[in-house]
Amino acid sequence: MEDTFYVVPQESHDTLVRNVFEHRGFNSDESSAAATFSAYATKHGIRTHNALKALHLDELFGSAVGGCTPGATIEVKESRFDACQTWNANKKLGQAVAYKAIDTCIEMADKHGSGTVAIDNAFHYLWGGGYVMHAAHKGYYAYTNCTSTLAEVVPFGGKTPTLGTNPHSWGLPTTEAIGFPVVIDWATSVIAMGRVQQLKRENQPLPPNAAVDKDGQPTTDPHAAAALLPFAAHKGYGLGLLNEILGAMTGGSLSTLRGIPGNVSGEKYCCNFFFQVIHPEAFDAGCFAHQRTQNENLKAVLDDILKEGNENCLMPGQLEARFAERSERNGGLLFSEKELDEFDEVAEQCGLEKWDRNRLSVAS
Repeated sequence: MEDTFYVVPQESHDTLVRNVFEHRGFNSDESSAAATFSAYATKHGIRTHNALKALHLDELFGSAVGGCTPGATIEVKESRFDACQTWNANKKLGQAVAYKAIDTCIEMADKHGSGTVAIDNAFHYLWGGGYVMHAAHKGYYAYTNCTSTLAEVVPFGGKTPTLGTNPHSWGLPTTEAIGFPVVIDWATSVIAMGRVQQLKRENQPLPPNAAVDKDGQPTTDPHAAAALLPFAAHKGYGLGLLNEILGAMTGGSLSTLRGIPGNVSGEKYCCNFFFQVIHPEAFDAGCFAHQRTQNENLKAVLDDILKEGNENCLMPGQLEARFAERSERNGGLLFSEKELDEFDEVAEQCGLEKWDRNRLSVAS
C-alpha cells in the first residue's frame, strides 16, 4: 500500500533545510544549493536522496568528520583546452559544486558544442539524475558519473569489495518530443546496501545474485551479506570500473580508503565527479527522413519504439515526471509521516521551529 503523503510548502521546506545547513557552518550559497536540490529530488519522487539523506551523509562522512569543508572555495585548474575544465573542489558541499559544474558545462556547450568538467576532492552530490535532468529541461544532452563514498561492490569474479556503487546518469532533451526529459540513472550494483539493511530489519531474503558473504559466495541472507555484486555480471563491473578509472585520472585515490578520513599518510579520502554536456545542434547531421526537424525525428523514433504492443512500456524519467505533476497539483512537496518525524528531529536538534502538521493537507 502506498504511503499517505502530506503536502509541505516548498518555501517551508527550503527555509528549514537552509537553516539546518547554516547551523552546521555552511554558507548561504551552499545551504541554498542543498535546499534547492533536495526540493527538486523530492518533487520528482526521489525519496532516497532528499534533504534527510543529505543531512545523514553530512553527519556520517561530511562536516562532522572532516570529509566536507563548509565554505570551501573551488579551484579551477589552468588548462589549454577551451571546452574542458578540471576543478579541485577542496571538499566543498557536493550539491553546490555539482550545480556550478553542470551550468559551466552548459556555458561551454553553447560556445563550443560541448563542455566537460572533471572534479577532484569532491563530497557526495546525492542524486546524479537531478543534475542531468536540470540540463535536459534546458534542451541539452547531459551526463555525469561519480565515485561512491564507500567500496561495497565486488569486481566480477572476485570476493573482496573494491568498487563503489558508482552511478551513471544521462539526461536527454526530449521534452518537446514527448513532454518530459528521458533520464537514465542507475547505480552499478544489483541493489543498494541500504536495501540490504532494510531486508535485514524485516527478516526478508535478498534477491538472488545480489550479494556475497565473507567468503565471496553468493547469498540471499541479508545477515550474511558482506558485499554487493555488480548488475549484469561483467557489464555492470565494466561500468563501475569506468568511474574508478576516470576518478583516478582526475586525482582520485584508492577506492578502499574513501569515506571517513583515515590515518594513512599521504592518501586522499574524497570522491570524484565527471560532467559533460553537449548542445543538441552538435548532433544534427541535417539529413532527417521526410525532412523532419530534429525534435520531430526524436518523437518519430520514440513513437516507433513504443509502437503497438509496447504502448504500456515506460520511458526512463516518466515516473519522475508523473510524480512532479502530482507535486504540482498538490502545490508542494510530498512527505510521508515517518519523514515528517525525521524532519521534526532535525529541527529540534538545531533549535528550529517544526512544521505545524495541523496546517498540512493530505496529498491527493
